[in-house]
Amino acid sequence: MLIFLLLPLLGSGYVMWHTWRILPLPLGFRLLVMVLMLAAFAAFFMALAPVLDTLPMTLATAIYEVGTSWLIILLYLFMIFLVLDIGRLLHVVPAAWLKDSWQGSAAILVVMLAIFVYGNIHYRHKVRQPLELTTAKHLDRPLKVVMMSDLHLGYHNQRRELARWVDLVNKEHPDLILIAGDIIDRSIRPLMEQHMAEEFRRLEAPVVASLGNHEYYAGEPNSLKFYKEAGITLLRDQVLNWGDIAIVGRDDRSNPRRKTVMNLVAPIDRHRYIILLDHQPYHLEHAEQMNVDLQLSGHTHHGQVWPISWITETIYECAFGEHQRRDTHYYVSSGIGIWGGKFRIGTRSEYIVATIKQYKQ
Repeated sequence: MLIFLLLPLLGSGYVMWHTWRILPLPLGFRLLVMVLMLAAFAAFFMALAPVLDTLPMTLATAIYEVGTSWLIILLYLFMIFLVLDIGRLLHVVPAAWLKDSWQGSAAILVVMLAIFVYGNIHYRHKVRQPLELTTAKHLDRPLKVVMMSDLHLGYHNQRRELARWVDLVNKEHPDLILIAGDIIDRSIRPLMEQHMAEEFRRLEAPVVASLGNHEYYAGEPNSLKFYKEAGITLLRDQVLNWGDIAIVGRDDRSNPRRKTVMNLVAPIDRHRYIILLDHQPYHLEHAEQMNVDLQLSGHTHHGQVWPISWITETIYECAFGEHQRRDTHYYVSSGIGIWGGKFRIGTRSEYIVATIKQYKQ
């Protein structure tokens, strides 16, 4: 927790010092820029605090958007100033570019605008990812399943955005919809005040989901109440037999007492096609050992923005996309939604359209 607080503080100090030096503005305007940067930084901590739920919705939304966006903007300003500092030490970048410089200020402004306008547009575009799965197990007919994770509905992804996603899913005419956790962001308040459960009830296929860590952040009782109102079948260490498929919903690892994959899968009739919903993609070998046919996970967001994607690729065996261990298939989704600032840089927002069919031997 201390590192989580210390790194943004150090990074903010480095960026603010460089910003103060590079701006060719009178003292009063520089002070105004510093105040705005400090306010954005304060908004980030307010966005994570319980006090946000006590503020008017419009103000709370603005604080959340500004604060979480600033964290990502801060990261890119830090990287730009670091590159410029290295370039100055190597005598590639003129020192004059970093002090009272119109050229340096304008160049950084143009680069930042280009990055974040692109990042926002790219986030709003939802990628339709087809996935073809075959099995030797009996299926009465091919099944079309829309799979998602990490909607993060809340102060930033509100009802209008959810309605657009529901329309995308309904256009697929799926047999089944699976969601691998983090439907809720950090607070249930926006979902309840905007009656988002009504949008889920517009979905034209059964919805089955597991919990993610953010449902715990929002509070278990609140999250469970919303799932019930939305008509979502929530599996918490439970198995649902749906036609020829067994859907296993594992509780999130936020619950230290959750069941093991072995305990959940062992009683299942192995003639069924087994799908495991497990929000966080740790220990993929457990699904392989139990001959699970498909594991759907999320959580990683694939880092959300580069170069954080490199970190997730180091942490997880599979941080994004398709993966396979022997006969077990995996898909780790980068999520249809997002946490915090609405930027996708080097990653994507997606939903998966899977076709599961029996192959002829």
